[in-house]
Amino acid sequence: MIPQVYLNVWMRRKTNLFTLTFIIFFIVSCSGGSSSPSSDLPESSSSPVHPLVWEVVTPSSVSMNENKLKEAFDFAFADGTFTQSAVVIKDGKLVYERYRGILEGEKTNLSSLTGIDAELLQLQFGDRDQSSYSSSWSSAKSFASFLIGIAESEGFISSINDSASIYISEWANDERASITIKDILDMRSGLTPMCFDPDSQGLKVCSNLIDSSSGGDIIYSDDQLTGCINRDLAESGIIQPWFSETEIYERGDFRYSNCDTNVLGEIIFRATGQDPQTFADYYLFSKINMNAIWWKDFQNFGHSNGNILSYCCLDATARDYAKFGYMLLLGGIWEGDSISYNTYVNRIRDLESYGLQFWKICARIHDENGNCPNDSFIHSTIGFDGQYIMIDFARNIVVVRSSLYEPILNASNERKMKLIANDLSQSNWILTLPRAAGANINSNFYSSGFYDLITQAIE
Repeated sequence: MIPQVYLNVWMRRKTNLFTLTFIIFFIVSCSGGSSSPSSDLPESSSSPVHPLVWEVVTPSSVSMNENKLKEAFDFAFADGTFTQSAVVIKDGKLVYERYRGILEGEKTNLSSLTGIDAELLQLQFGDRDQSSYSSSWSSAKSFASFLIGIAESEGFISSINDSASIYISEWANDERASITIKDILDMRSGLTPMCFDPDSQGLKVCSNLIDSSSGGDIIYSDDQLTGCINRDLAESGIIQPWFSETEIYERGDFRYSNCDTNVLGEIIFRATGQDPQTFADYYLFSKINMNAIWWKDFQNFGHSNGNILSYCCLDATARDYAKFGYMLLLGGIWEGDSISYNTYVNRIRDLESYGLQFWKICARIHDENGNCPNDSFIHSTIGFDGQYIMIDFARNIVVVRSSLYEPILNASNERKMKLIANDLSQSNWILTLPRAAGANINSNFYSSGFYDLITQAIE
């Protein structure tokens, strides 16, 4: 039997899910059960200050070999990779792009895993082009980070080195007051990682490394914020099962955490009076001519009939994701003759490894000793299922890669995440990304290999 949610999708195919204009986020005065300030944004200009509309050029015009780019894209788009879109920006111009829906091997794979008829999968994932939305998953963390940088530059936050308890008042009167905003940005808050508790339908401390390794499975909780705020500092100097089976955990050790980024979204809300979507719409998205829609948790309270899932779940096109990457490559947002937020961009550029919700990764295949050859590092956002915005400051290149996706909305056509483990009929997210369904991803594909092939096209 086909789950009802997919029958609903089938019946809604004539409606373009990607051009919905229903998402309007209103300012509210409470979030996660707490009171928050309100403030008015400045009046927006009638048009973006520095719109980005991609000029599409031939690879040869920017000294790139088209045949080698084709080889790179053939590698990324092979059957079994579940790649939906990829874009290459060189010298501020769109050089190469490709889009596709689901392929035969992928349909067979997903159908065998889920019991969903291959014909329905074809209807759901069959057609993709430059207007199709992709999901960010954890690439959204980098957007949340940049919003913090904007809030600091605009004076809503005095410094990222300040105590987070200035805004998260629940932490003000205990040892959590020592946690800085930068600690959270760097995933070194020292707070316990949280996982879904099926008994309480809420969050509890993760009990093992597997559950916590991807940031904690908070996605199954309808309220994904309150439990993240109410965490305690983890005890240090002992072996914590969610950190390592052998190594002693010390406070300040890196621990990737979805909850940490969710707290950043709440800091934005309490510092500015605007939820992350509203704040981003004015200070970021409109300035770079980007359309992007954040998902919310499944609550009827919070930022705007639900709390923005700042740690994940930002929907946009591949071309628009590239605008964010190119803005960083430029050094910030162009406004007239000056660049805004360049201080925060420089902090990102100066990263030694992970920090500020960005990754510094090797852009080449490692040598025989496991080292990155020629110090070939780039900066990147990384999201579950292979979502990347790769920024190469040295070569003036931005590369976006996204996996197959379609937003399955609830009855009210809102982007509100509803996930029930092992119950597809009551979920509206779990199968929108193949890896979430347990699909076997082509092991031959990896991001550094893809990027390496792209750089080989430079002449």
